[in-house]
Amino acid sequence: MLPLIYTNIWAAALFVLACLVWNVPEAVGMLKQTAKAARKDAAVADRGSLVVLLTLLWLGLALNFLLAWLAPAAAIDWQRMLLLLLGIALILLGVALRWYAIRTLGRYFTRDVAVSAEQTVVQRGPYRLIRHPSYSGTFLTMLGVGLAMTNWASLVALLACVFAGHLYRVRVEEQALVRAIGRPYSDYMRHTKRFIPLVF
Repeated sequence: MLPLIYTNIWAAALFVLACLVWNVPEAVGMLKQTAKAARKDAAVADRGSLVVLLTLLWLGLALNFLLAWLAPAAAIDWQRMLLLLLGIALILLGVALRWYAIRTLGRYFTRDVAVSAEQTVVQRGPYRLIRHPSYSGTFLTMLGVGLAMTNWASLVALLACVFAGHLYRVRVEEQALVRAIGRPYSDYMRHTKRFIPLVF
């Protein structure tokens, strides 16, 4: 059974619209929110994590769409329209959380990992509860994309790739922040979770 977005023009239009709301700001951000463009005083400590993250993210998305076509036996046939609408809602909720986190971090946010000597620990907004709310937003968006495809194989492949890319990225980012900020960031790490408040 193929996803509704492959067989229903209105479902496809809703999904594409949600994906545009997600991807257009991301494309603009990739141009403007790098250390070179936005934080010339910061030292880049990325260790290839942006490339790894984007490669795994796009691999996950490719597998998501491909497996929904090639593995129709893995289709979720329960409440398909409801799952599609839930998926679209999660895409938009994830985008909102991600951009709220980016706005809260302000000038310290860059697409590549970059740190500076005067950097401080931001603990307001979503950063009071978790260390990486912009990534949590991405997870919500990807969960939404996977659910909208209504296919277990697609969902698992997408989330596995996205999670693997973020685990490496977060390790690099946290090591760089501990080196730059020191004990204040180590203390912050001790009383916050990475992605889900009180859980993980």
